[in-house]
Amino acid sequence: MADRRPEKACEQACECLKQQDYEVAVKHCTEALLSLSQYPPAHLPEPCQAELDRIKIETLLYRIASFLQLKKYGQADEDCRHVLGEGLAKGDGSLRAVLCCMHLKGKLQIVSNVLSKSLMGESLNGMVTKDLTRLKTLLAETEVMMRILLGNNEQDLKLPMLTSIPCFQPLL
Repeated sequence: MADRRPEKACEQACECLKQQDYEVAVKHCTEALLSLSQYPPAHLPEPCQAELDRIKIETLLYRIASFLQLKKYGQADEDCRHVLGEGLAKGDGSLRAVLCCMHLKGKLQIVSNVLSKSLMGESLNGMVTKDLTRLKTLLAETEVMMRILLGNNEQDLKLPMLTSIPCFQPLL
């Protein structure tokens, strides 16, 4: 994957989300997803497809958080169904692996915080609440699992140690 546009747009979306610039975050997420849709899945080596899947999941999570902040609940729910439906349907653990990597990089907390805030403070319809609660539960389980696995030594982690985790390996 020589084209770094999807990855760059995903990173920009994360930064915009941190800066509370939700409209721009949605724009970057949409740009990343459109770029990703140009890659035919059947013709890519497995490591490249895994990296594209990681970027897609991460981008969808940022877009969900941005939509929630913009009170666009229907769009957030649609993306939530994509993350849960596609991620859990694969059954290969790739969704959980992406969430773990996001946790290690410090990117999961912002999405988790937005989900918590929306579920606590907003009156949402039943299906939206159900989907967002499932996603929030998955994020919370991942955070707890990572804390248990890593103990309190997260700040001691070094990047070279992380290269054994597929989402930290640079693409060729």
